[in-house]
Amino acid sequence: ELACLNPGITITLTDERTDPERREVLFYEDGVKQFVRELGSEKDKIHPEPIGVAGRREVVIDGRDKYILVDCVLQWNKGLNEQTLCFANAIPNPDGGTHYSGLKAALTRAVKAYIAGNPKSFKEKLPAIESEDCREGLICVLSVKLPNPRFNSQTKVKLVNNEVEGNVSSVVY
Repeated sequence: ELACLNPGITITLTDERTDPERREVLFYEDGVKQFVRELGSEKDKIHPEPIGVAGRREVVIDGRDKYILVDCVLQWNKGLNEQTLCFANAIPNPDGGTHYSGLKAALTRAVKAYIAGNPKSFKEKLPAIESEDCREGLICVLSVKLPNPRFNSQTKVKLVNNEVEGNVSSVVY
């Protein structure tokens, strides 16, 4: 995960207990995109290449200009289950948090805007779209890097920084 979340960085693991030493070198030039490719390698994909979006948003924290970096890669398959992995500063957040809320809002808004912009006959054939419908069959890795992340507990399972949600939503949309 760390090698994928930090593209271009080489991580070398060496087991010095064995003779000769066993060594594993991890390097992912495509980073998160390669991570999503591997997660979906056995799936029946709807589009061949993952969609990657990344952006940087300026925020003011403690009276100083700081940045939130967003890296999001998405790929849909013909399955029914969603598999979204969320990270804040390379820390896994299995319960999501404000970055995941921003992702869900952006995807739902984008799909609804697409439907609204198409001919009426298209809209009439579809029932009302819900947030869950937009994520059916989705494989996604969402990584944010931000100063002073706050979590709901010491286990860091959920990011709670309020300023993250809107910034992730604007980048992904």
